Amino acid sequence: MKKVIIYTTSWCPFCDATKEYLKSKGIEFEEKNVEIDLQAREEMIEKSGQLGVPVIDIDGKIIIGFSPEEIEEALKE
Repeated sequence: MKKVIIYTTSWCPFCDATKEYLKSKGIEFEEKNVEIDLQAREEMIEKSGQLGVPVIDIDGKIIIGFSPEEIEEALKE
């Protein structure tokens, strides 16, 4: 199974949508809240070059924003 990490904030509706989507597919993930975890924030910026959330890391493939199509493609690879 692929390792899935989601970088989130508590107020982000797209983060919530991403988490719900993955749960509905039975995909386990690790959530890192970049509001409270400064190390996770730096990690997210280093991986994506982005400050916006969600950033999804699926085995090293970085997806910026909630995109079911990209998530499905990354899970197949």
